[in-house]
Amino acid sequence: MVALPVIREDVPAYLAELKRWLDETRDVPLEEMAAFFGARLDSYEEHMRPWREAYRAMARMLPSGGGTLLDLGCGTGLELDAILALQPAWVVTGVDLSTEMLGRIRRKHPQVRTVCGDYFAADLGESVYDAAVSFETLHHFTPEQKAALFQKVRRALKPGGIYLQAEYVACCPQEEEWLRQALREKRMREGIAPEAFVHFDVPLTAERELALLRGAGFRLADAPACVDGACLLRAVKE
Repeated sequence: MVALPVIREDVPAYLAELKRWLDETRDVPLEEMAAFFGARLDSYEEHMRPWREAYRAMARMLPSGGGTLLDLGCGTGLELDAILALQPAWVVTGVDLSTEMLGRIRRKHPQVRTVCGDYFAADLGESVYDAAVSFETLHHFTPEQKAALFQKVRRALKPGGIYLQAEYVACCPQEEEWLRQALREKRMREGIAPEAFVHFDVPLTAERELALLRGAGFRLADAPACVDGACLLRAVKE
């Protein structure tokens, strides 16, 4: 089995800092997902700047020659900036909850077809896309939600199609559990239903993320690199 990339160099120090942060933010209220990103539209791209090399790494992992591409949680299109600079022939459909962010994409890349909505509920079609990508969007959701989405993505890809996911992943099961528990407590305290989309990170380990991809039926699922804290996951449809 190929070794997974190193997620955190010093796990005990990272967990100590995480525990401190969870204690400090215990009473900070949750924010609805689309509203969270809409309120931070003007600072979002600067906030994501530390991952610019990860965007480029994802772009380089796509097959050459272009084709049809699905971008899940496309935001303001930072991954598309990198992808279309390298391979402008891709014909892109981007899905996102935020109307404000999609407006930024349309100004930067008017050729991109945008869909405002929930990618869990959206009809992604069957055997439509040569590739699909997501960049640091799925760490807000449960394993059950991801499993169902990965099955939809696999169906939406053409045979031989590739799915690339750059993601914040947990360093260990302890991080997973602490964050899930913190979210459960916040939802209960604030009376927020489990199905409501809120902005709070609940990442899985890379091992669990890959297991979900394999469980969705992808022939190949691996994690070839970790760039600036973003773990690059790759899955291929048979």
